[in-house]
Amino acid sequence: MLQIAWSDVVGVIDAIKWYLVVFALIVIAAIIVAALAHLWSVPVRKLVRSNAIAVPLVALVAVVSMILTGPMSTLLNLSMNSDAAGKAKISDATTAQAGKVARSIAGEGFVLLKNDDGLLPLTDTKKLNLFGWASENPVYGGTGSGAINASYDIQSLKEGLHKAGFQTNDELSSLYSKLGKRDSSNSTFNKGWSLPEVTADRYTDDVMAKAKAFSDTAVITLARVGGEGYNDMPQDMSQLPADKYRNNSDKYADFQPGESYLQASRTERDMIDLVCKNFDKVIFLYNGSNPMQLGFLRDHPQIRAALWVPAPGNVGFDSLGEILSGRINPSGRTTDTFLYDMRKAPWWNNAAATDYENLKSKAVSLPVAKGVTFKLKPSYINYVEGIYVGYKYYETAASEGAIDYDSTVQFPFGYGLSYTSFSQKMSDIKDVGDSLGFAVTVTNTGSASGKDTVEVYSNPPYTNGGLEKATANLIALKKTRLLDPKQSQTIKVSIPKERLASYDYQGHKAYVLERGAYEISIKSDSHHVIDHKDYTVDKDVVYGKGNPRPSDKTVATNHIDEVAGDVNYLSRKDHFANYEQATTAPALKELPKKYVDQYHTNADFDRATYTRKQDAMPTTGAKNHLKLAQLRGASADDPRWDKLLDQMSVKDMSDLTSMAGFQTAAVDSIGKVATTDADGPAAINNNFTKKGSLGFPVAVVLANTWSADLARQYGEIMGKMAREMGIVGWYAPAMNTHRTSIGGRNFEYFSEDGELAGVIGANAVAGAKSKGVYAYIKHFALYDSNAMMVSIWSNEQAAREVYLRPFEMSVKQGKADATMVGWDYVGTKWSGEQGWINTIMRNEWGFKGMALTDSFGADGRGFMNADNALPNGVDAMLSTYGNGPNVVDNPKSPSSVKYLRQASKHILYTVVNSGAYDDGGAKANAMPAWKKMVIGVDVLTAILAIAAEVLFIRRYLRRRSQADAVVTGRGDLTDQNGQQES
Repeated sequence: MLQIAWSDVVGVIDAIKWYLVVFALIVIAAIIVAALAHLWSVPVRKLVRSNAIAVPLVALVAVVSMILTGPMSTLLNLSMNSDAAGKAKISDATTAQAGKVARSIAGEGFVLLKNDDGLLPLTDTKKLNLFGWASENPVYGGTGSGAINASYDIQSLKEGLHKAGFQTNDELSSLYSKLGKRDSSNSTFNKGWSLPEVTADRYTDDVMAKAKAFSDTAVITLARVGGEGYNDMPQDMSQLPADKYRNNSDKYADFQPGESYLQASRTERDMIDLVCKNFDKVIFLYNGSNPMQLGFLRDHPQIRAALWVPAPGNVGFDSLGEILSGRINPSGRTTDTFLYDMRKAPWWNNAAATDYENLKSKAVSLPVAKGVTFKLKPSYINYVEGIYVGYKYYETAASEGAIDYDSTVQFPFGYGLSYTSFSQKMSDIKDVGDSLGFAVTVTNTGSASGKDTVEVYSNPPYTNGGLEKATANLIALKKTRLLDPKQSQTIKVSIPKERLASYDYQGHKAYVLERGAYEISIKSDSHHVIDHKDYTVDKDVVYGKGNPRPSDKTVATNHIDEVAGDVNYLSRKDHFANYEQATTAPALKELPKKYVDQYHTNADFDRATYTRKQDAMPTTGAKNHLKLAQLRGASADDPRWDKLLDQMSVKDMSDLTSMAGFQTAAVDSIGKVATTDADGPAAINNNFTKKGSLGFPVAVVLANTWSADLARQYGEIMGKMAREMGIVGWYAPAMNTHRTSIGGRNFEYFSEDGELAGVIGANAVAGAKSKGVYAYIKHFALYDSNAMMVSIWSNEQAAREVYLRPFEMSVKQGKADATMVGWDYVGTKWSGEQGWINTIMRNEWGFKGMALTDSFGADGRGFMNADNALPNGVDAMLSTYGNGPNVVDNPKSPSSVKYLRQASKHILYTVVNSGAYDDGGAKANAMPAWKKMVIGVDVLTAILAIAAEVLFIRRYLRRRSQADAVVTGRGDLTDQNGQQES
């Protein structure tokens, strides 16, 4: 769960500082007046001093009231609103349904990597020796927004095995328990990478003898954790300081120079060696979302079975026990490629950010804790591999003779074993207008019931030195139902012809379907062909001017040319002849001069940059008597939108766009209800009330299912839980790409492949939408690592074919209504300022909804602001207080008001077509209880103040009367005395 950051606290203080200043001035003035009161008569002095006490007290109540109903209003609404915080609760029935879906996802998303001699399922074994600290302390989720909610019981790995009927060795468990629990401080701002493990010398002969007597079967578990934050997984563990990694022994270092977090430590290797020397039947479990180097599986034949079991959420380990026992037949497939040596990957030297030394002055300091700041430095990552991401490189390089595939790739993309066997037979391809159609008959040829997946790939024609193309491109996938032995199912496959096209960013600047033979194949994974047919294109088809792709609203053409930069991209030309040159470590230390003037942060950004002199001031505050509810279901082009927007004031629009953190604000002038949004991809988490839902397996597990149906069910149940919590906006799912294996947020992204991620993501979005919840597909775009303020350089072909593909599918097929923008720079501009939300997402793909920043903080993280966001298609700032750069600099500028108006329309369109208006907005803006209390206190204070003032004045009058009487009495005595003396 994304916690309230210290920068937000600073922001709140900044928002209320002038209220506090005014109050302080009132107190100071009261003290001064009270001190000067001795110059006046007693009645006046007492009146003044009474008011000097009362006025600050009344002022205190007034200032607190103004703070609560002003800058703090949104936070209080989110924290204390009765629907979100009190009455709203996920029902037991829905939680039970969620648990069932979560277990299904885990059951189909855990991947069987190895099963020599049919060791699994364990039909005769009921006792297991669990080795590895992670068997007691597995990873259940990620950190940051992908965390699971602690309100629900977590089913441990060991408990999942026990429920399936297995017994485990308690003595071994106690050995690991003594090392303590997993470090819960491994959070967004405090990344620790320690891997506690029992050293080999503590496995005494007695311990091992008892273990062998207990069972002849051993289960080894290793785990790796990633999360949201400011760094990815270390590529060289030996370089970490002592507070980030603690060796397990004083006698040796766990990692040698150059060894990464995704390799086994020496202590882990020693444990594996020891177990394999003592047991012939060993099962290995990898509990992590990032592909690990698992070469030891090949080196130890005793490890007969291996399973990839990424973080399972609250209940997913139940399914692990069911898989080991055979009650579930595994059907998961890998979403990434597993390598023997990641240092040979084309991304290895260009995974981490490199600082720009000539932009040091533009570094931004973010307060992340009391007295602690985090410095964001302008830096960059070159996406040097171009389109050759993941399997697309390894398959293509192998076909070109550039690599030895079998010594490079351990487990291909799309790989997964089963307890049964299948055959697949492909029919002839039929040309059906804009698409190709064929059927695949899948038959269970084994002895156990199970599910299989049809993976369809294209191998397009390639000209040496021409348009870059990979030899393997996933273009369709479908999973069968549960098939009994000898049972068959025929899967119908339809492929749009446009899906075979490649993007030519240098020549035609459009998608091109080049002439030649396209091999369409079905495979068991990205490498092994089952069957194939050819489809021939007679002449080039350019989806350019006047001929857009059938799925596009306008022609797709270059919009981010400058983002290619001066990078030497990997090319297939001459068998990847430029590999060494393209993939070498970046040598550039400075941003080239031609780009320097384009690079800016908030500190040096001209807030009038996007002002247009020709703009006329739009109408505001009109009395057209329209309500937002009347436009539910209306086209985005309906002329009534303009009339509705005319009714809004500038303040209405400013509040709606600037304070969109975990909510959209109420707008009384058009009858818009307030709505609530929530994190996150693995659970619905309300950061303010701390309430949430059951935690699901991480996104990698969902994608490992290769099941559109389960993705749809996942979206539906997340939507249902959100609605029961009073929530209609969901900050998920994340559509970014596993460009590297070390990405800290890979756990909440689906895959290295855009098509697979798009199928899973689009169905999740559609499922949530069917329940009235708009899903914010995130993080648009190229935010494929923890890359806050990091400039990403990529050519447009790679961007469109790889990184934008899941977003495109989620908009076109999932009908997404919302998106969240990344924290990264793309080229020299923050991603939200690039304009591609308008040019690509809206104009080309037909997106009609709203775009939101990622967490905005007090200062837009130093580079986001309303004046670079709104003109470029970003409609709302994820902030909860209305001051600072989330508000336009000049609200009187016609251009600013136009941008506010357009952004407001996008937000309103999204909200009115959500579950918030299922009842026509009947719950429109009832005053929250806390605000009624504030008003009550204000009224009571006013009454008491008036009563006190009446009392003060009466006392003053009485004192003055008494004083006058005394003075008069003295005057009479003087006169009498004077008379007598005369």
